[in-house]
Amino acid sequence: MTARTDMPGSPHKPVLLAEVLEALAPRDGAIYVDGTFGAGGYSRAILEAADCTVWGIDRDRQAVRQGRRMAEHYPGRLHILEGRFGEMEALLAGRVARPVDGIALDLGVSSMQLDEPERGFSFRFDGPLDMRMEGPEDGEAPDQRPSAAEVVNSLPETELADIIYRFGEERRSRQVAKAIVEARRDKAITRTGELADLVRGAVKPGPRHGGAKAIDPATRTFQALRIYVNDELGELERGLEAAEALLAPGGRLAVVSFHSLEDRQVKHFLRARSGETAGGSRHLPPARQDPDQQPTFRLLFRGSKRAGEAECRDNPRARSAHLRAAERSASPPRREARPS
Repeated sequence: MTARTDMPGSPHKPVLLAEVLEALAPRDGAIYVDGTFGAGGYSRAILEAADCTVWGIDRDRQAVRQGRRMAEHYPGRLHILEGRFGEMEALLAGRVARPVDGIALDLGVSSMQLDEPERGFSFRFDGPLDMRMEGPEDGEAPDQRPSAAEVVNSLPETELADIIYRFGEERRSRQVAKAIVEARRDKAITRTGELADLVRGAVKPGPRHGGAKAIDPATRTFQALRIYVNDELGELERGLEAAEALLAPGGRLAVVSFHSLEDRQVKHFLRARSGETAGGSRHLPPARQDPDQQPTFRLLFRGSKRAGEAECRDNPRARSAHLRAAERSASPPRREARPS
């Protein structure tokens, strides 16, 4: 099949697209889930690769509206649902009559969200300090978390420092939190530009490597707030377990992540579910898990796949991308006990 160019969002090309398609291996008659629909790049590629059905899920209302326009070009084959990929089971219940054949997850913030100043994700443009993936328009979802502005203007200094250190891996998190608290005594911090300037005053620019541009000092703090506001690591945990429950034996899971916290979580999940844990030494083989727990996944390849030089040159965002993929076994899903 050839790609269509007469639909919304066509210019967008997702990261590691060829590698994700290779991992999913789309086939006629199969059912796929694009759990992070965004601009629809993965969904479009899957639909063009085979005569199959795709269920696209996104918590961003703008992405959902765009996806429903795109679905008109694939009547009966592309279905768009508003919600979080951690809720895949509930969203698909009653809509899909059998286990699915593949699930794609592209984690983190989308290019569309970064490029819109009014969403407040990026310090490249000045805008309202929001960062909620659902979007601030059309009213708030009942379970929506506070905006980034509410977080930085209300949480105690120690809690802010913990968030920035844990989710941003920012070593100067205490200095950043102190600067925020001191500034908000005079007036509330409501703009991305205000926050970015505060962080830059507390964190020195990082070193340059090989002539590359140094990372902006605000990067880690903005990442931390975004992850906290959207509960991204909790969502990832729920999404991986949902994928395990939804996939048919032989079904494929492909996950693209963009920072170490996400990638580490995906790696540990797939290692554990494939029957391996990290060895005590790099010279020793991985330790086997409890023999009573049968593997629910088989790794499709060791480690992660990275974007090539050409893709990184065309799309700088690809430089930090990691793809991990696995195939579902016939073993029943493991249900992890959650705190009540």
